Amino acid sequence: MSETEQLAQLRSVVESLATKVRTLEDQVEITQLVAQYGPAVDSGSGEAAAALWTEDGVFDAIPHLRMEGRGGIAGMVHGPGHQSVIHNGCGHVLTAPHIVVDGDHATGRSHALHLRWDADAGRFWVFQVSANTWRWVRTSQGWRIAERVNANLDGTDGPRAMLAPSVNSVHLEES
Repeated sequence: MSETEQLAQLRSVVESLATKVRTLEDQVEITQLVAQYGPAVDSGSGEAAAALWTEDGVFDAIPHLRMEGRGGIAGMVHGPGHQSVIHNGCGHVLTAPHIVVDGDHATGRSHALHLRWDADAGRFWVFQVSANTWRWVRTSQGWRIAERVNANLDGTDGPRAMLAPSVNSVHLEES
């Protein structure tokens, strides 16, 4: 193999590694973004929770509430319903999402558990387990949530289908 061919092969390897590193960095940043949600809402930090979304981001908590924009998300956190829940003791626990990055866009799916404190029994209990689908976008401030759809895993087909791998993610998982 000539020196020119070796350099071309080396360039190809470096480009491939750079692409893989960028994808891994994107996945870590998105995972860290998702990990911030529970602590933000459980501490009542509406602005911190809202900042995880794009300005026009959507959080659709089917069938209870659809929040649009950062104001809608912060309003939910500061609202009397959520404030009552956190002052009685609760925890929003999100699992690490499966993430598929495609340039400046990414999609994913995960579970979320909502735990509530039972003072009489002296323990937490699982109030809700839900399916989540996500759309993230790269912004000038880093990755942000464009859309989160959250639906109770209540035995119906819709929420369960939200967790099914897409054809694209199955292909990427196999590579």
